[in-house]
Order: sequence, then C-alpha cells, then structure tokens
Amino acid sequence: MAVILQSTITCPECGHVETETMPTDACQYFYDCKGCGKVLKPKPGDCCVYCSYGNVPCPPIQEGDAGCCG
Repeated sequence: MAVILQSTITCPECGHVETETMPTDACQYFYDCKGCGKVLKPKPGDCCVYCSYGNVPCPPIQEGDAGCCG
C-alpha cells in the first residue's frame, strides 16, 4: 500500500481547512493555522498534528509504526 503524503488539516478553533504535505522523516508536533494563527498541538495520545486534525494520519502511522514518536 502506498503512503499518502497529503493531508487536509482542519483547525478546531476557526474551522480553516488547508491541505499540506506531511514530512516523511519526522512527525510534526506544531502547526500554525493559516486562518486564525492558533498553534495546534497533537491531542493526548496522538503523535502529531496530522493524526489529530488531518484527514490522513502521518506516514509512520500509515506504515504501521504506532510508536513512531514516543
């Protein structure tokens, strides 16, 4: 199965939606919303902002690496 590198993040604060390319070599812990400027952080138990707010989980999770960042 091919890894999907695009994920659409939805800001929980303002609802702004933005499609981003995820890094393949690290999890992204912070994300600045381009709508309201809020700095998003992962929800408890998630490794990155894509797993918390994106429509596609990060590449390590897609590849089955549940302990990718912790």
